[in-house]
This record gives sequence, structure tokens and C-alpha cells, in this order.
Amino acid sequence: MDFQLSDDQRALRAGVRDLLAGRFGRDRMRAALDAGTDVDRGMWGELGAAGFFALRLPEAAGGVGLGLPESVLLLEEAGRVLLPGPLVATQLAAGAVKGAAEGGSVVAVLDEERPVAHLGAADALISLAGEGVRVLEGDALRTLVRDARPVRSLDPLTPLHRVTAPAALGDPVPGADGARLRLEGALLSAAEQLGSAMHTTDMAVQHARERKQFGAPIGSFQAVKHLCAQMLVRAELARAAVYAAAVTADPAEIAGAKLLADEAAVRNARDCLQVHGGMGFTWEADVHLHLKRAWLRAGQWLTAAEAEELLAADLGRC
Repeated sequence: MDFQLSDDQRALRAGVRDLLAGRFGRDRMRAALDAGTDVDRGMWGELGAAGFFALRLPEAAGGVGLGLPESVLLLEEAGRVLLPGPLVATQLAAGAVKGAAEGGSVVAVLDEERPVAHLGAADALISLAGEGVRVLEGDALRTLVRDARPVRSLDPLTPLHRVTAPAALGDPVPGADGARLRLEGALLSAAEQLGSAMHTTDMAVQHARERKQFGAPIGSFQAVKHLCAQMLVRAELARAAVYAAAVTADPAEIAGAKLLADEAAVRNARDCLQVHGGMGFTWEADVHLHLKRAWLRAGQWLTAAEAEELLAADLGRC
């Protein structure tokens, strides 16, 4: 079986990378950071027009008709540039929330007792708490937002709120499987983590080439070489796991992929900080932003403890 990306998949990834490079480069990311803008509506609409959110909808429903492997490629590119906003939730809700597929609606997710990300910018909320999947919009959502309590967030571009909501919140989505949506969300979140892990590896290598100490690039020092090599190994291992889980959609493989991607994103960002030295901790550097986002994502959709339970249960059936 050939697991190499097809020409169409490579073209899709290149197209999204070019779009993000042109419309959400470092300057725009920094402008959003300074302004506290967690969701750029103009950017959201451009993503919708490019098919980012409708990627997995059938063509008969106005979508692109692709699958999880292609979604993973898109979210990986978004993770590279720290694109903010509830990208995963909006893509998963594209068939259930009006306007989500076109980028006209921003969709947040309520998953059990976890804080809700980007609630203030949301036009709709999908709830995975309780039985089934439900959608909350309009006045009911505005009431929920009004009563929500802000929670301090690690990531300055991911505001969090704690909400108190009944299990029967919102209108049910016929045929929707909450457990499956949670797994798919975990896989797409792992793809974002993978993109971040790959980017921090590139950042560390570039800095190691350019920064000089004692008349030589620091990348020539064995300790720095080892750090960069370990970063690459972690990122490539996570890539293999995420891509494989996207093909099989197996719950245990998704759990393993989330564990590996979370570890790669967090540890690579920490090692990247080490390579950058003291300057990596400054506000002007981007390394700390990757670390904060990685920490936050590690607690979303599927935590390490939940993933380990899934893997243990799967091993118990062997």
C-alpha cells in the first residue's frame, strides 16, 4: 500500500500554505496579537471561499467532497502559522450550522466541563455534552455568552470562558455522533499540533545556523545538534501517526496520534526556546506563542489521560 501523498493532496497543501503566507503572515499574526483579535472575520471568509470549512461536505451539499486525510493537511498548515479561531469546530459543524461552510459563521464547541474557546466571537455553539450533538444559536447563545465566566488563558489568541449549561442545551443534530465528532476533533487538533512542532523545528534550525558564539554558528555545537535532531524525530514520528490515523480513522490510532502530536508540539517548542536562549522568552519572539498554544491544545478534545484510557481499553481487547 502506498502512503505517499497524492499529487492532488500536495497541491492542496501547497495552495493552503500559499494562502496563509499571503493573508496571515507574521506581521498579520502580530497585529492580531497586539489588537487582541482572536477571529479575523475577513480571514474567516477567505478560508470559507477557499473551501477550508466545506472540505469534507459532499459535493451534492456544496462541499469539496474530500476526507480526513485532506483535512489533516489543512489543519497542519494552520498550526504552522498559529492561525487563531475555532477552525476545527467550524469545520466539523459545516453541515449543521448555516453559513459555517462558507466562512460566514464562527462555531465554538462545548465539550463536557472544558472551558469554551472563542465563545465571544461565536455565531453558534455545538455541544457534545450529554446525549447526542446539539446546536445553540441566536438569543439562547447570547444568553449563554452573557452568563459565561472568563477564564485566564495560556494563549493570548485563544480566549476561554466557563459556561454552566444543561445537558439538553440547543437543538439536536439528527444522526450526529458526539463520540465520533470528539475523535475527529482530536485528530484535527493533533494536526495543528503537528504543524506547530514542524515549524518550531524549522525555527530552531534556522536560528542555530544564524546565531554565532565563539566565532562559529551555534548549530555546529554538539548539544545544539542533538536538540534539533530530537525535535525532528519527534515531529516526524507524530506526522506518521497523525497521517496514519487520518487514513484508518481508528479510535485507538487517533488517541495515539494525539498523544504523540501533543508531546511533539510542547517539547519541540521548549527545545526551540532552549536553542534561542534568553531571547526566546521575550514578547518579540514567536517561540513562546507556539509553546502556549501547544499547552492549550493538549487539553482540548482529548487529553493525555483520556487518550491513554482509550489505548488501554484497546489493548485490553487484544
